[in-house]
Amino acid sequence: MRFFHLSDLHIGLKLYNRDMTEDQRFVLNEIIEAAAERRPDAVVIAGDLYDRAVPSAEAVELFDSFLTGLVRALPDTAVMMISGNHDSPSRVNLYRNILAGERIDLIGVPPMKEGERIFRRTICDRYGPVNFYLLPFVRPSMVRPIVGTDEKGNSCSYDESLRRLLAGESVDESERNVLVSHQFYLPKGSDANAVERMESEIVTVGNIDQVGADVLARFDYAALGHIHKPMRVGSDYYRYCGTPAACSFGEADQQKAILEVELREKGTVLVKPIPLHPLRRMRVIRGTPEEVLSQPTDDYVRVELTGLAVTGMTDLQDRLRTAFPNLLEIRRMTPPPAGHDAGPQAVPQKETDPYRLCRAFLPEETDKEELSLLKEIVNSVKEA
Repeated sequence: MRFFHLSDLHIGLKLYNRDMTEDQRFVLNEIIEAAAERRPDAVVIAGDLYDRAVPSAEAVELFDSFLTGLVRALPDTAVMMISGNHDSPSRVNLYRNILAGERIDLIGVPPMKEGERIFRRTICDRYGPVNFYLLPFVRPSMVRPIVGTDEKGNSCSYDESLRRLLAGESVDESERNVLVSHQFYLPKGSDANAVERMESEIVTVGNIDQVGADVLARFDYAALGHIHKPMRVGSDYYRYCGTPAACSFGEADQQKAILEVELREKGTVLVKPIPLHPLRRMRVIRGTPEEVLSQPTDDYVRVELTGLAVTGMTDLQDRLRTAFPNLLEIRRMTPPPAGHDAGPQAVPQKETDPYRLCRAFLPEETDKEELSLLKEIVNSVKEA
């Protein structure tokens, strides 16, 4: 059994107000070509199909084109997708039953009523069945009727909600099982603040959405989405594949890839990255104006200017835009204070973290319960 593991397509993304449709179409076509060549038995997409809960007409057309291309290239291949935190669960769930008859599982809504279970698709090969559990992004409030509440009668944490939800599944561990999920999983005991997050990701205040990766122990492979860089989560077989195309300059140096997963007999899992190549790279070019201008390119560029001569070049912006037709951002790097060796630093920005801004208006004696409520409200607004 071989399948492709993808996630975080973010179709409809605008980067610094630049429409990325052409670039996304290019990489999605490359995925279709790789699928036609490699002939996987399944294609799994672990959430964030769209960049917005209400995608534009152009984004929907591009997704339709991609899905149509996959099905035409692989008419006998199962295609399985879930919604992520950027998606609208109800919109992704639309036509779910009709598409299932075409070997396309588009699962937008997790179990939400008592008695409901995680959707499972079983595919057989010469070693027997492989069970794919398709679990869309879960907020504790969504699954509260199934997992119950904490000792105070409030919704459980993300971690406890996922534990209770997965514990309710009858997973036959003598068979091969794959979980497709879009959450923030971490090895138990890890510090969430130590994980490098991309600027294109939604990061919750206090990392309240983290879930211990030990909940994945019953699965032979976990095809994860949500983190934008390739990452293992305590095992070679619990993986984030990352975005297929860079969504921020923080991803500029990453080699994007499809993960091709092969399940042989129970206990044997092989994972092979298949590199993807962008239409245009994301590049950060730093130096004096003269050094920067000597590196013209059609790639997407953030220019970080150093040196005191920056203020003396009145036509610098025009020259930069001529050298870099896809220039997205210009930053002026300030020299460090005397005696400090940390190198140039970006000009500091005003505080923009919404939780800290709101917290500044509250009295010092605000209790922990009220601050917890504030975090929950801020996180809900950020995810919306």
